[in-house]
Amino acid sequence: MSPLPRWVGRLNRRALNRVMRPLAARLPGFAVVVHRGRRTGREYAVPVNIFRDGARYRIALTYGRETDWVRNVLAAGGCIVVVRGRRVELCAPRLVRDPTRAWAPPVVRQLLGVARVPDSLVLDVRPPGGACPAGGPAAA
Repeated sequence: MSPLPRWVGRLNRRALNRVMRPLAARLPGFAVVVHRGRRTGREYAVPVNIFRDGARYRIALTYGRETDWVRNVLAAGGCIVVVRGRRVELCAPRLVRDPTRAWAPPVVRQLLGVARVPDSLVLDVRPPGGACPAGGPAAA
């Protein structure tokens, strides 16, 4: 079961995401995840809340770990995120369950607690021209 109801996700996908995509690529605390469908091969762009943690990024999974975009990123071994107008290649995705949300800033921790969001997706930044620190591939 996802933390937020599926109908909210469907509504966001049809309406809010179209508005948020251009904004999320530039606003602090947001990003656009660019990934390829596992079956279709089609490129998708999904606005997310993202947090920098050194050479890693963490994405709060407000709709749970079973969303298509999460499964696509895990299957591909990475993705591209557009953060503040910059494209960043990420790799070695891993799901992390932390019911305390200790990684989040205090206000975000409280909001994610109210929404009952225990999971996040952690990804490493691929060094320019280098291999992923955890050795995983990255998606184009």
